[in-house]
Amino acid sequence: MQAVQSVQMKIIKTNNMNNYETVFILTPVLSDVQVKEAVEKFQAILKDAGAKISQVENWGLKKMAYPIQKKSTGFYSLFEFEGAGDVVEKLELAFRRDERVLRFLTTKMDKHHVAFAERRRKKAKA
Repeated sequence: MQAVQSVQMKIIKTNNMNNYETVFILTPVLSDVQVKEAVEKFQAILKDAGAKISQVENWGLKKMAYPIQKKSTGFYSLFEFEGAGDVVEKLELAFRRDERVLRFLTTKMDKHHVAFAERRRKKAKA
C-alpha cells in the first residue's frame, strides 16, 4: 500500500513541472565579470530549487525603450527552465533582493511557446 502511495506521489510531483521563461535586465554599470557572476548566481538558485535549465542566453548590453532608474541601457539575459511553481517564487525573490536587477519578467510557457522556442534555438544554431 505504501509503495503505491509513493509512486502516486512521484507522479504528482513530476506532473507539477511547468516550463518557464525569464528575461531580466541587469544594471549597465557592471563589468562583464560581474554580469557573468550574477547570471551564475541566478542559475544556482534555480538548480538548488530543483529546476532543470534548458537554455541560457546572454543578449548583452541593449538600449531600453524607456529609462529605468535613470539608466537607458542594460544587460539582458534569458533563462528557459522547467520546474514547479515554488521555483519561480524563489527566483523572483532573489531578483527583488538583488540591487543589480533593474527589471525581470517570468512567463509560463504553453506547448506552442515551447515548440516556438525550440525552433528559434535550432534556427540560431544553423
